[in-house]
Amino acid sequence: MTVPVFEEYEPAADCGCPGCARRRRTAAALPVRHGGHPAAHGARRALVLVTAAGVVLSCGAGQAAATAAGRDGRTGTTADPQPGTPQGPVGPLNSDGGSEAPAPTDTVQRTTTRADIIARAQKWVTAKVPYDMGAYWSDGYRQDCSGFVSMAWDLGTNEWTGSLAAFGTKIARADLRPGDILLFHNLADPSVGSHVTVFGGWADDTHSHYLAYEQARPNTRKAKTPMAYWSNSSKYVAYRYKGVVSGAGDSGTATGFPGAGSFGPGADNVYVARLGQLLIARGGERFYRQGAGPRWSDADERATRAFQLAQGWKGEHADGIPGPATWGLLVNGTGNRIPAVEPGGGAAFPGASFFRPGQSGAHVQRLGEQLVKKGYGAHYVTGPGPRWTEVDRRNVEAFQRAQGWSGRAADGYPGPETWRRLFA
Repeated sequence: MTVPVFEEYEPAADCGCPGCARRRRTAAALPVRHGGHPAAHGARRALVLVTAAGVVLSCGAGQAAATAAGRDGRTGTTADPQPGTPQGPVGPLNSDGGSEAPAPTDTVQRTTTRADIIARAQKWVTAKVPYDMGAYWSDGYRQDCSGFVSMAWDLGTNEWTGSLAAFGTKIARADLRPGDILLFHNLADPSVGSHVTVFGGWADDTHSHYLAYEQARPNTRKAKTPMAYWSNSSKYVAYRYKGVVSGAGDSGTATGFPGAGSFGPGADNVYVARLGQLLIARGGERFYRQGAGPRWSDADERATRAFQLAQGWKGEHADGIPGPATWGLLVNGTGNRIPAVEPGGGAAFPGASFFRPGQSGAHVQRLGEQLVKKGYGAHYVTGPGPRWTEVDRRNVEAFQRAQGWSGRAADGYPGPETWRRLFA
């Protein structure tokens, strides 16, 4: 798999274009301890990245011309050759017209919640913001990795990997929580490998992978990533934003989002049980036949999706797997409750687990009675009952085929759409 390595660009000393001149002035203003270029305090070589074919990376063009290869944090794994993707310098936000906005006059550090950090990061992911060190998105932030983190942390300025650490507190990787960052700034040569990602939660129980929000070519992405990154893994440092405050799902280990890896097929832990309890309290009791348990089930997924849909979320934001926003609303008892009926007014689908061989309950009998009412009870001999049988399946199949469905869509087992049409 080819993944990006992010490199910073230092303007050539003999380049007279406005962009390079501005970058040299900005670098000179930064003290070395905050990531400023040593060139401002002595002789610093100008760096130009060149490909094997001799293509030159020009100021502000953002086109990779060199490749980097090296060992990453995975034993025995060699990183693939990567294109260089430079960053811009420290500077103010840009206005909608593309010109620089005035620098902020207040020096008070802004505050934000973890949920808000992830929400801002997700906006760029959803918008698929193109990677471009010379461009600024509509919110004024530069479209490179450090501009992305500046936006997610709501800094009010465009920073770079050499200055972001000043806004955070160094923490252990084991203490990472959604909204923190993983930062590699190569002090020896900032143009080689420097990069930063937003930590979105653990992707597995072993904490070997996490969900990374990052500005990458060709556009912003959210992806399962090895700890700490594909290349230069051991050099990444975890930081927590100094201005982070408690908010939805942020306070305490009991309520803080445990990470996406705690949920989904195969998960078996206290967080799954807690999720079920919270969903039941928010109107999801109909999905659980025997209450909430620690093993992930179809009921957990359907109840989670119902809660997400109740918030007006769609697509990947209503996939039935809780993220920081879903978890935050649940633990704080906020957001819309799961409705007792579907948006169209029909009875809500209780879940596929109720309609399987050996299952018995009121939902099965209600389904059978509705099939008879709709004229699809031809296979019943004595009428529908509470136990799911092959007769129920054949009647459901007949109804599904009448909708024009075939294959797995007409297997005789009701799903949300079958249920909705049947009770419409």
